[in-house]
Amino acid sequence: MAANQGGRPRRRLSTEERREQLLSVGARLFSESPYDDVWIEQVAEIAGVSRGLLYHYFPTKRDFFAAVVERESERMLRMTAAVPGLPVREQLAAGLETFLEYVQAHAHGYRAFHRADAAGDQAVRRVYQRALAAQERQILAALAADPEFGPAFEERPEVRLAVRGWLAFTTAVCLEWLRGTELGREQVRELCARALLGVLTP
Repeated sequence: MAANQGGRPRRRLSTEERREQLLSVGARLFSESPYDDVWIEQVAEIAGVSRGLLYHYFPTKRDFFAAVVERESERMLRMTAAVPGLPVREQLAAGLETFLEYVQAHAHGYRAFHRADAAGDQAVRRVYQRALAAQERQILAALAADPEFGPAFEERPEVRLAVRGWLAFTTAVCLEWLRGTELGREQVRELCARALLGVLTP
């Protein structure tokens, strides 16, 4: 272990812990500034590591931002994963509550994730689009397996488009909520739930 200036031992971070630290710093910076305005030197300085070490983990800024986006995507997919056998109406309420807790607790990461769509780098935008497509597939799979909503897929071809639109709606609502509104988390949850059920129910 290394010692800091106060003489107390400082624990050396494992490879995974260091990577997580760097991604957390990156999420904050990318959430506050456009992609082109974030410098890799900023990340290294805030994390207290050399630029060379950061490049050891992420060879380019594109790789670094893509990793930030993928990290947030994986978190969201894990938290909102469908529960087999549970009706969609029940899953929707519970899933949105968990999701909104995440949005509040990881606001920097959530903002950074959605900044990816505005990034000038096409490779980064493709990472973002793949992440959104994964969310869409997860929701559609849960709906298709539900006795109430499953038949709609054969009778109403607009369901897929409606889900895609709902994801955009929910994103806009959550980003505005993070900026500060009079709505509490429960009100935001009900708003988003009603929006999806409204377009799915004939």
